[in-house]
Amino acid sequence: MSGQERRAPSAADIEGHARATLASLPAAFARHLGDVVLIVEELADDETLAALGIDDPFELTGLYHGRPIGEKSAFDSGTPPDRIHLYRRAILDEWVADGEDLATLVRHIVIHEVGHHFGLSDDDMHRLEAE
Repeated sequence: MSGQERRAPSAADIEGHARATLASLPAAFARHLGDVVLIVEELADDETLAALGIDDPFELTGLYHGRPIGEKSAFDSGTPPDRIHLYRRAILDEWVADGEDLATLVRHIVIHEVGHHFGLSDDDMHRLEAE
């Protein structure tokens, strides 16, 4: 390391990788993501974990909050914007454990959450990844 200290990637670093991923998506998908808010937090809060039945906050690296675009209606005014939450410390734990490139890991998580925005289930996405 030649005397340089290494630092853990910051929330801004994670967000930068996430925004680069969103910017790289084909236009057909990107045009449906303009109103989705990207939020990077340290860990999921207790309320979110309880709602998902998750005990360990390090098990949740990302989460989509919102209604898939196929379920939206013109009568949805007043609802909060759709959001993609990324959980920095859980992402870093997975990054260290798996040894995968951080940008690749964040890309995978973001694309997974974008899949939920388009109405895909976890099973749908696992099936697509396996193909």
